Amino acid sequence: MLFFQRNPFGHYLILKKWLIRYMGFLSHRRYRGFNELQIEGSEVIKQLPENGVLFVSNHQTYFADVVAMFHVFNASLSGRIDSIKNIGYIWKPKLNIYFIAAKETMKDGLLPRILAYAGSVSIERTWRAGGEDVNRQVKMSDISNIGKALDDGWVITFPQGTTRSFKPIRKGTAHLIKKYKPVVVPIVIDGFRRSFDRKGLRIKKKGILQSMVIKEPLDIDYENESVESIIEKIEFAIEQHESFLKVVPQEDLALEEELNQKRRW
Repeated sequence: MLFFQRNPFGHYLILKKWLIRYMGFLSHRRYRGFNELQIEGSEVIKQLPENGVLFVSNHQTYFADVVAMFHVFNASLSGRIDSIKNIGYIWKPKLNIYFIAAKETMKDGLLPRILAYAGSVSIERTWRAGGEDVNRQVKMSDISNIGKALDDGWVITFPQGTTRSFKPIRKGTAHLIKKYKPVVVPIVIDGFRRSFDRKGLRIKKKGILQSMVIKEPLDIDYENESVESIIEKIEFAIEQHESFLKVVPQEDLALEEELNQKRRW
């Protein structure tokens, strides 16, 4: 019975289902109401296997990005192509969707803890902790947990490890791809930084057109392709390669600089 079933991390599926339903109903108008989410390519979702899928995306807020993906994935699986119209799709959500997030972020308040139970694979960042730059070893248990999530279902990761644009792709993502050989699906998002605060919990501005483009899986030679080659493929696929800088609207660059100034203060 679903009531007693748990996922590989020990979370009760019935509780996870109700949390996803609750958060889905609560957040729906953020993407179809206060603001509008334009979706492209969601037919890719229905063609994917039940597990072993890694979504790689650029990152603009802590939580609004991943919540939008939960909406789009579940809507697509219920037959809504490029649309999240009619929230009914959230009644039977896919329960084996996970997202990789920093452990300290997911412990920062009640709502992040709820989101963590709904699908977070929490890891300790090796380059940043408590707002300071650090340099520490990767925890093998974190790598193992990501592999466990891929074995069970789909995993969303933001391989730059930051909400700042055009930052380098972390090599760890490429190593994970070579190790676990998932289907790698790129996603490009935009408009979330203008819509929400940095955490993605508070609506900052209404009437913003958000966008999400889901692309075809990457063609990767897991055995022979180098880490550097995989990184470059991801950079181009999620449109974070330096060559895309010249096509970024000046408004976005100005907003990015403003946010960076606030972080420094």
